[in-house]
Amino acid sequence: MKREARALEAALARLEAAQLRRARVTVRERALTGRTLTLADGRELIDFSSNDYLGLAGHPALARAMAESAARAGAGSGASHLITGHGAEHARLEEELAAFTQRERALLFSTGYMANLAVISALAGRGERVVLDRLCHASLIDGARLSGATLVRYAHAAADEAARLVDADPEHTVLLATDGVFSMDGDLAPLPELSRCARARRLWLLVDDAHGLGVIGANGGGVLEHFGLGSDAVPVLVGTLGKAFGSFGAFVAGSAALIEFLIQKARTYLYTTALPQPVAAATRAALALIRQESGRRERLVSLVTRFRAAAHAAGVPLGASTTPIQPILLGSPAAALAAQRQLAAAGYWVVAIRPPTVPAGSARLRITLSAGHTEAQIDALAAELGALLARGVHEA
Repeated sequence: MKREARALEAALARLEAAQLRRARVTVRERALTGRTLTLADGRELIDFSSNDYLGLAGHPALARAMAESAARAGAGSGASHLITGHGAEHARLEEELAAFTQRERALLFSTGYMANLAVISALAGRGERVVLDRLCHASLIDGARLSGATLVRYAHAAADEAARLVDADPEHTVLLATDGVFSMDGDLAPLPELSRCARARRLWLLVDDAHGLGVIGANGGGVLEHFGLGSDAVPVLVGTLGKAFGSFGAFVAGSAALIEFLIQKARTYLYTTALPQPVAAATRAALALIRQESGRRERLVSLVTRFRAAAHAAGVPLGASTTPIQPILLGSPAAALAAQRQLAAAGYWVVAIRPPTVPAGSARLRITLSAGHTEAQIDALAAELGALLARGVHEA
């Protein structure tokens, strides 16, 4: 085993030399309001990296629902959904998610990763083709690879190229998939064009709207609501519950036949323990708040607008994103890590994103905004970013 250990140590050393080795940071305490977190070393920082877009993760209604459910049902579900793990809270949440997304049925999964693996592996297989956007989330890419189908990728947001790739082998192409909001750039997929492509060629269209549901649209219906697309236009919708919903888990929403088929065939549903009922109860509380309190989305939109204006005034280069995801491209991993360290020293937690999460040469700071941020925090971050870029990012 010594030789194997040395090989692993050498591989880790190469990652370290390329500034690509990752390290976990322990959060000792996360403020329920105010968007601050305290690290294990005692530093208190304003968090601009969380996906808690609506500020619901610390909402007392979610904690109360979770505690009350745990007192009744216990902490764990004890088995998979098809054994004894499917509880009343799961059933209610699936019904409410189906209604929220205007679909016939919804099916809960433990993570968005598992949901995407499940759907693609169930709908595509050996001898078939899956066509994906080049910047799709890793779970969609892995789902296509693990399905055994041939993976084909089109240039980011290039619906015309997607159509050409489909037409290159229409007999074997069965599924077209994309993120709704791209997690590293914050831009929207060209869903109307992709939908027309899929419908004309009778393909499944899968949209993973992890970063759009709850955030985008007048009612929080995500990118589909934004574009005015229904279930006929996008037959497979995947959503996660650990972002705008402030809890944990994921779901697939679609026709009754699709969901029943996944219950029979989706391996990541069949062969894993069900999500704990207290988590489902907390998610139901979050869904109720999302449906009742449009002010959270409205505030988030105003903070995004404010940040972009302040960043522009401070000379900070931003992309075209109008979502809470606001990347600042710095190019090299060393520059991104240096910027992260300098922002932390100034009191801000903004994580550097490096390859392979993003393409080589596009390492960045990924800033995410929340309805829980204050205007003063937004303005101060923009000013600090402007000052940091003006004096130059010190990579040493």
